[in-house]
Amino acid sequence: MAVEFGFEQELVRALLIEQHPDLADLELRDVAGGWDNQQWRLGTELAVRMPRTERAPALLRTEQKWLPALAERLPLPTPTPVRVGEPSALFEHTWTITRWVEGEPADRAPITRADAADTLAGFLTALHRRAPADAPTSPTRGIPLAGLRDGFSSALHVVADDASADAARETWEKAVAAPAWHGPPTWLHGDLHPANVVTRGGALAGVIDFGDMCAGDPATDLSAAWILLPAGTARRFFETCTDVDEATIARARGWAVLRALHLISIGRNGRLGLPGGKPTWEPAGRAALARALAVD
Repeated sequence: MAVEFGFEQELVRALLIEQHPDLADLELRDVAGGWDNQQWRLGTELAVRMPRTERAPALLRTEQKWLPALAERLPLPTPTPVRVGEPSALFEHTWTITRWVEGEPADRAPITRADAADTLAGFLTALHRRAPADAPTSPTRGIPLAGLRDGFSSALHVVADDASADAARETWEKAVAAPAWHGPPTWLHGDLHPANVVTRGGALAGVIDFGDMCAGDPATDLSAAWILLPAGTARRFFETCTDVDEATIARARGWAVLRALHLISIGRNGRLGLPGGKPTWEPAGRAALARALAVD
């Protein structure tokens, strides 16, 4: 599927009639945003997600297989799959009906409450349990940072002319030099950034888009201390987390720098086929980078 591919409501309605007729009469409303998947709100409690990139069907299959069981122990709302759409003559890929998570994406309505540090720590403590041997893995998440040196060098170009470039490089090198994760691979969300969490009244209210969930080093997710939380709350977050040592915090800060640079790049360049690109992502990335480079 091409990146710019999109769907009309008529197709979604036809798929509901074909495979889930008991839900087909519910109100269907367009939802702005989305990256790999296009989304509609279905009634008041559900959403329909349909893949629109080449990698998206596999991401949906990951969510369909693993998220329902994991969600039972998570203390925040998640878009848990409740029905699966199978390939048919109408649409050749899988699609999903999920729980609707109420709130505004944090790239448009940032987290502002300091107690979100406790909320996020509780969520990740519940998520970061030992993953089974057949859990998915990722070539770009949950792995030693040394394997991402080329990606970091490329990403750093977006701030090459900024005063922050040297500090970003120094923080990254410290993270790469930190002792590696020697514990068992834990479950990871894998893609915690402002567009993948929702807020209400400045509080963290839900976590969405689990398509990149995988097993590996929890430092990948712990980077959210700087990517998501208000300035000055990272220390509170790590004090609330359990079993997090200084090496893990150093690696997490390196992940935060890398992810912030990616947000800046995506926000600056937009994305072909998605009107307006991601204009909220550059300021979110720059704010995250400033937090990651600040002295605690």
